[in-house]
Amino acid sequence: MRLPHNAWVAVADGEKFLLLTNHGEPDQIDLRVIDKEALWNPPDRQQAADKPGRLNDNGPGQKSAVDQTDWHVVEKSRFAHEIGRHLKQWAMDGLYKDLIVIADPHTLGVLRSEYDAAVKDRLRAEIAKDLTHQPIDKIEAACVAH
Repeated sequence: MRLPHNAWVAVADGEKFLLLTNHGEPDQIDLRVIDKEALWNPPDRQQAADKPGRLNDNGPGQKSAVDQTDWHVVEKSRFAHEIGRHLKQWAMDGLYKDLIVIADPHTLGVLRSEYDAAVKDRLRAEIAKDLTHQPIDKIEAACVAH
């Protein structure tokens, strides 16, 4: 894929976000970091306070367990929604004209739920890969290969 000059590349997963811009030309990509954010999200066992609850059933003395919320997963989803809202606001502010989103499949699904017309008009490609922990040259190679 040819990446326009000044195009933004958003690389995300549920815990890390990189925002890059292409300082190069469409056929010679030169990505540079313009923003990054990482979420401190401890494992669920460190976030949950109590054992799962129990509810009364129809019969006397019968109780059923309630599934425990996985707070680690909840926080990853919240973080992805927040990134989506940022992309939407930046589009409405006219900060970018072209956008490529690279995210793991789950995060990509959450981000899509936040897209509005402004983001969709600027979206040039989506790549369903987790590249947040890869060096920039690997991200550039993924953009070229797509």
